[in-house]
Amino acid sequence: MPESAVDAKLGTEARLPLAGLRVLDLTLARAGPTCVRHLADWGADIIRVEPPRSTDGLGGPRDGFDSVNLHRNKRSIALDLKHPDGHAAFLKLAATADVVVENMRMQVKHRLKIAYDDLKEINPRLIYASISGFGQTGPYSKRGGVDQIAQGMGGLMSITGEPGRGPMRVGIPIDDLTAGNLLALGVMMKLYDRERTGKGGYVHTSLLESQVFMLDFQASRYLMDGEVAGQAGNDHPVNIPMGVFPTADKPINIAASSPKLWEIFCRAAGREDWLEVPEWKTAPGRSKDRARVNAAVSEVTRTQPSEWWIAKLEEAGIPCGPVNNIREVFADPQVQHLGMAMPIKHRRRGDTHIVASPLNVEGLETGVYRDVPDLGEHGAEILAEAGLSAEQIEDLKAKGALGGA
Repeated sequence: MPESAVDAKLGTEARLPLAGLRVLDLTLARAGPTCVRHLADWGADIIRVEPPRSTDGLGGPRDGFDSVNLHRNKRSIALDLKHPDGHAAFLKLAATADVVVENMRMQVKHRLKIAYDDLKEINPRLIYASISGFGQTGPYSKRGGVDQIAQGMGGLMSITGEPGRGPMRVGIPIDDLTAGNLLALGVMMKLYDRERTGKGGYVHTSLLESQVFMLDFQASRYLMDGEVAGQAGNDHPVNIPMGVFPTADKPINIAASSPKLWEIFCRAAGREDWLEVPEWKTAPGRSKDRARVNAAVSEVTRTQPSEWWIAKLEEAGIPCGPVNNIREVFADPQVQHLGMAMPIKHRRRGDTHIVASPLNVEGLETGVYRDVPDLGEHGAEILAEAGLSAEQIEDLKAKGALGGA
């Protein structure tokens, strides 16, 4: 494999664990870019393959908050994959790549002749990674899927929100993010397998599969015990008391459902008499009497402000915490200590921040060593690395198969 421009810089990224790994990024929207962002943050050479007349699609403006956060640490080439010469140039890139990541509709990649079956013969070591809405095969395989559709079809909206209020979506694109996170894990597992076998392969997941997986205990609760969960609002579905409770100023979360924590909580709240209530002596009893338990706890927690309760419950060893808005999240001293607002210097926006990687590898530190690239900014250097001459590259530009700078 030719030396990448990233590795040649011998900067921070060249010391990261994925340095030297070449990834062709065909992703749009959020699920695919979430997968690629993990690889980019840890040093892989990401080549974002975009249409020559890209309008940035669902990622918003190229310099917007979403695009800058999703597409950092990449190079860009603007190739027309529908043009025969553009397609041929892509095959040249695929022959040098370790990984291809895409989240097109299942039939689109086959129509463009860039599916795994089209590439594996020219590069048997290639790992091809896909995210779809509903799977690569089956009755829904040709359907397009977006996060909220998968939240509904995968059962999440039926268990989110307050009882009797109807289905409620989660406030983040949780299926997109989960599918991207899981596909990144799948890519890493296949890379490890390739070390043993010398062969690449096809790795894929979908928004629907990821959502069903994320149902977790609610799914196994049905599969094993036949219980169909409903909406529980801010209460834990089965553990009581665990949820949001009012204070004199703002709500807090309290988790005191185990026998030991329930006893400690009752004493910390000055309500040892609760320990003698027959229905509340066991977790199943408290669960059945949820409304009365919550009302009693709320009556007590309203008497003092949130910081008073958090300090008192923390001292007693009871898990608790404030309910923060986004501004309060990034003002939190622990979030600041963890460095989750990563400072960057953007070529046009100047000094700003984006969300840091949540992964910690002792002795290594990620960062942003590339802005979101301009459309096709690195096209000529990428094709030169793949073996094309300057004349061939100019010919692609003249034919409209290569766009950008």
